[in-house]
Parts: sequence; structure tokens; C-alpha cells
Amino acid sequence: MAKPFMDEDFLLETPTARTLYHEYAAPQPILDYHCHLPPAEIAQNKQFKNITEIWLGGDHYKWRFMRSSGVTEDFLTGDQPDQEKFRRFCQVLPMGVGNPLYHWCHLELRRSFGIDTVISGETADALWEACNAKLKQPEMFARGLMQGANVRAVCTTDDPIDDLANHELIAADTTFKIKVLPAFRPDRSFNIDRAEFVDYIPKLAAAADIQILRFDDVRKALSARMDFFAQHGCRVSDHGVDVTFFAEASDAELDAILSRRLSGETLSAKEEDQYKTAVLLHLGREYAKRDWAMQLHLGALRNNNSRMFQRLGPDTGWDSITDSLVANNLSRYLDTLDRDDLLPRTILYCLDPAQNEVLGTMIGNFQNGQVIGKMQFGSGWWFNDQKDGMIRQMTALANLGNLGAFVGMLTDSRSFLSYARHDYFRRILCNLIGGWVENGEYPQDWAQLKQVVEAICYGNARRYFDLGTE
Repeated sequence: MAKPFMDEDFLLETPTARTLYHEYAAPQPILDYHCHLPPAEIAQNKQFKNITEIWLGGDHYKWRFMRSSGVTEDFLTGDQPDQEKFRRFCQVLPMGVGNPLYHWCHLELRRSFGIDTVISGETADALWEACNAKLKQPEMFARGLMQGANVRAVCTTDDPIDDLANHELIAADTTFKIKVLPAFRPDRSFNIDRAEFVDYIPKLAAAADIQILRFDDVRKALSARMDFFAQHGCRVSDHGVDVTFFAEASDAELDAILSRRLSGETLSAKEEDQYKTAVLLHLGREYAKRDWAMQLHLGALRNNNSRMFQRLGPDTGWDSITDSLVANNLSRYLDTLDRDDLLPRTILYCLDPAQNEVLGTMIGNFQNGQVIGKMQFGSGWWFNDQKDGMIRQMTALANLGNLGAFVGMLTDSRSFLSYARHDYFRRILCNLIGGWVENGEYPQDWAQLKQVVEAICYGNARRYFDLGTE
């Protein structure tokens, strides 16, 4: 007889796994140390007009699936009525056999809306009415969704030029107990090869109140903005380093590179790498001095469909995994920082699962014996944010490092419903560890198992990021 669909023991295959999840993992709060939630929506406590806005708006996971299911763009990013967009999604979702999206959507319905209806074309209209009725209730506004998910803190993703005004508004509201802190995302300052770079540097200069003429001015401007972010509670940085690079240069060479680029000249690949390397080395050293954690996201090949990128812009579902090598340049970068004892606490993520063992061994090269899990192999990211991807990442970490020191899951999402992914992760974690226990590979020591599971779900992140949460 088949097991019930997504019952309370969903993904929990053994008695040990079920105990680990229900007794230890499920009650843990959430520290979401990397997300893309818009701070303005938290500051305003946004009320969502309907289920399409909160569920499908900006969600490139769902958009990619809908495109592959034959749904035309006008039902995704176009001007079709919201109810029709929702109907089309519900009609095609049953084709998502084995896709984590199928599980996430049902978890989101259950955890946020208290609805256990199976999603289909036949149930679409009833779901539309039920979800929209729920969304009128204050507990379904932006802040209520965070509180209902037992969130203690989130770190948003913020450009160095951001004025952080919304973070100030949130912090000033003493009735809202969840910490919402900025995370420093300086990609536009080092991506000298991007078309927008020339226009960005004057904006960075204005935000820092520093005239940028030489490379050292870039350093000073970024440091000034880090000081500003620190005043707003920032303790975390994040970087999209799609392809690793490492090429050193003198300040004179960097001055010439910057000057030529700001004049509109095209640089060589080596010159681009020299500039990027210099900026990231400065950033890493400054993070170490401030005791910030540094996150490096590696291995994405973005905006592959140039026609649709021109039409819709970035982050609309046209990205994939790149297969470039990462080890040598990454090692040189980390080692250069470590030589001066200025390598910050660092989390490495890679979109290419073929690099799991590379990162699993790389972090061991730079642990310092003073900070538990100083170097982290981050959770399964983006296309690996699914059952197989999570199992592969955690198994590689367990085989090659210290799973018990792992800082666990993050949403990496723009949606206030995505906290269901923490539940998904926790079930997979408990099933993995529970299987090892049932197989005699780890003792059924409940006190020790409790400590390990609770730490991976929350305690390790609380200690690692030190955001002042309970």
C-alpha cells in the first residue's frame, strides 16, 4: 500500500528519522542568513493582493517550470489576469513528478495557509478563493508570515550604495521582534566587465562621499560603506563570483585599468581579473577586521538567453550551471588572505555539484582550530536546493569535513512563503542521519543526536553569525 501523500512523516523513512524531526528539528526557530526579501515590504508590512502576487510574482523557479510545460510568457511575466496565471500554474504543476517545486508548493499551502488540497487544474479556483481569503488576515501580511514561520532573524541582500532607510524603519519599530539586518553585496563594484560598471562607480562615490579617480579611492569608498552598514547591524557579506579568478597587480596597474575602463575602453580578460581580484582581496581583509562572515556563490552561468534577457532583465529564469574549474583560483584567493591572518569566516557555495568534493576538501585547508567550522561548505544552492542536491552536499561535507558544525539552511528567496524550504531541509537532514543510525553507522545516543540536529537547524548559525538572537 502506498504511503499517504506528504503526511506528517513525509520524507522520514525510519523511526529514528521521525523522532529526530518531530522532537528536535521541527521546533527549532529559523535564522535566515541569506535571502532576497525586499526590505521595503517588511518595513511596510505588505499585504499581498492575491495568491498570484505572493506565489508566482518574481519566482523564476516556477516560471522555468511553466515555460517547460508549454505555458506562454504572457501567463508568467505578461499582462494576463492574475487568476488566469494562477490557473495555468495549477494546471501544469501535476506534471512535476519528482520536481521539488511540487513539494515546496504543497508545503507552502499547508504551513502558511493551513490548506492540504492537492494542487491541480480542477482545484485551482477553490484554491484561489481560499488563499485570497486567508491573505486578507494580518497574520498573512509580510511580517505575520515571518512570525508564523518562527523566524528570529533575516539578512537581506543589499548593494553598498543602498541608504538602508527601510532597515532603519524596521529597527525603529519595537513591536516587531524579528531582526532584519542588511548583508553587504558589492558585486557591482568589482564586475568591471559589466556594461553598468561605468555608471555605477559615480553612484558608489556619491554614497561614500569620496571622489573615485584611482583604485585606492575604490577601496576607501567600499570601506566607508562597510562602516555605514556596520552601523545598521550588518555582520554578513555575499558575493556572486560566477567564475573564479586570481590575478595580482600593482596599484599603478590598477589605477590604469580603472581609468581606462571609466573612459569607456575595453579591457583584456587579464586586466578584468586583476581588478576583480584586487577588490575581492580588499573586501576579504576588511571583513576579517570587522569580524563579518563572507559568502561566495560560485558556478552560475547567468542570462544565457540574450533575447529574453533584453526583454525581461536578470533573475527571470534564464540561468544555469557553469562547468568551469574553481579550485586553483579559489585556493590562491583564500591563501592570500590567510597569509596575513585576514581570512574571514567564509561560506562557499557552488552551483555545480561536480565541485562538491572540491569545496568539501577546500574548506579543510583553511580551518584555524579556533572558530568551530570557520570555513563552511554552504547548503545545496539554487538548482541543488532539492532532495538529491541536499543529500549530496551534506554527504560530501560529512565524508570530508564536519557535518555537526554545519550552519544549515537558508532560503535564498524573494518570497515570504519560502520558509517551507527549511522544513523540507530538516526532514531530509533527519532522514539522512536517521538512516545512518538505523544502519548502525552512528549510535542511537539521543542526547548527542539532539545536540547535533538542533545545532544544524539553528544553533550553529546563531553562534556563527552572532546576530544577537536568542
